[in-house]
Amino acid sequence: MDPQVEKILKLPTKQKILILVLALAIEAAALLYFLYLPKYQELNGLKADLSKLQNEIDEKTRIANNLPRLQREYDQLTKELAQALTELPNSKEIPSLLTNITTLGKNAGLDFLVFRPKGESAKDFYAEVPVDITVAGSYYSVANFFAAVANLPRIVNITNVAFSDIKSVNNRMMTKVTCLATTFRFLDKKEIKDDKKKHASK
Repeated sequence: MDPQVEKILKLPTKQKILILVLALAIEAAALLYFLYLPKYQELNGLKADLSKLQNEIDEKTRIANNLPRLQREYDQLTKELAQALTELPNSKEIPSLLTNITTLGKNAGLDFLVFRPKGESAKDFYAEVPVDITVAGSYYSVANFFAAVANLPRIVNITNVAFSDIKSVNNRMMTKVTCLATTFRFLDKKEIKDDKKKHASK
């Protein structure tokens, strides 16, 4: 028999119990440190991953539940964009729009004295297209002209309105009106890029 074992066997009972308890404690500590703690940490990691995945599932479920509403909003925005596109002409449509404005004025009974397009002013995604206009005719004709311009499907703002040469002719109040008619057009992608380059070089 091993001398160490014989030595332990000859020890008093209390010391034997103490050695046994100490050995069991060391074994339990080793099991705890090398087996239980790694598994415990792994379990906590898996719980955290599960919680994260559950949150992602909840978020995706919420988005999926909102999909019909988001689709309706998208469809509405698409319609609004289409409407905006009809109100802002592209560069090819500007000459015909300006022709329409002069036709409206002539149909209202006005004589065009000045119709002078000015230089465009580029903004973020659109350009202002201003036109100096001077017309002569009756107050009634001027009012009809402004109303017809307001009813155009395109956006045309009339500003800087000034009346002059007011006189009565055949019981009709005649006047000369000077104003600024401003319409707008969308810039295409190339124009927007060129405009950004121009501003960057300043």
